[in-house]
Amino acid sequence: MLLLLILTLILLIYALVSTGQSFESGPGKVFAIMALLFLCVVDLLLMTGLFSVEPNQGVVLTLFGKYRGTERGPGLHWTNPFLAKKRISLRVRNFETAKLKVNDHDGNPIEIGSVVVWQVVDTAEACFEVDNYDNYVHVQSESALRSLATSYPYDAHQDGQMSLRANTAEVAAHLQREIEERLATAGVKVLEARITHLAYAPEIAQAMLQRQQASAIVAARTKIVEGAVGMVEMALEQLARKQVVHLDEERKAAMVSNLLVVLCGERGTQPIVNTGTLYN
Repeated sequence: MLLLLILTLILLIYALVSTGQSFESGPGKVFAIMALLFLCVVDLLLMTGLFSVEPNQGVVLTLFGKYRGTERGPGLHWTNPFLAKKRISLRVRNFETAKLKVNDHDGNPIEIGSVVVWQVVDTAEACFEVDNYDNYVHVQSESALRSLATSYPYDAHQDGQMSLRANTAEVAAHLQREIEERLATAGVKVLEARITHLAYAPEIAQAMLQRQQASAIVAARTKIVEGAVGMVEMALEQLARKQVVHLDEERKAAMVSNLLVVLCGERGTQPIVNTGTLYN
């Protein structure tokens, strides 16, 4: 079409110059010149229908406000010159939300942020269903992130409970579904959504750190006690089986107490040698 319009314009200009250089004059010559000028204007108007499309780009075509389609094929194209053209990128984009301060499921203030990978898949919906699809993605992504933060606690305090910190894969999948539901009307597909920042708010960070340390100490002590009890049971069983010494219930209780003190103590114990009998 481009070659045809250029060739037509060259022929019209040649005919216009030839007509103007002719020695004949009169109404016929004036009419011929006017007709050639009109055809030149039409040819130039048809050239405005040429447009190019880059890879991963769509051009939305409308005629007097009515949607006529979208051209996605890369290269040079020609269409009705009266069609309005709006370019929309179909490339994959990243959007990183700000660090939002929200309350988790337990009411603790936390800071949370995420990154969303998205792409326009329906140019008509992106162009006509929302006012500004780029801003719409940003606002709805932050809204979905706030909703997600209130659905899970920061840390799980019960067996089988999901949390933001422990179940990152499940939380990311939930966030992606939440954003996709909100962006469905805008013709946008969410390729990936994941949390990039997660922390307690500064005003409770120190208290929560002490709580985590206390939980870790309790878990360690529990493990130590379980191991100490097992060792005491093993010692008593071996003493009874090998008949090294016969202990009554009172002496067994004393031995158990001494062994637990030695095994569960944080510092090394000082042994006391008994030079008398077992009972004195």
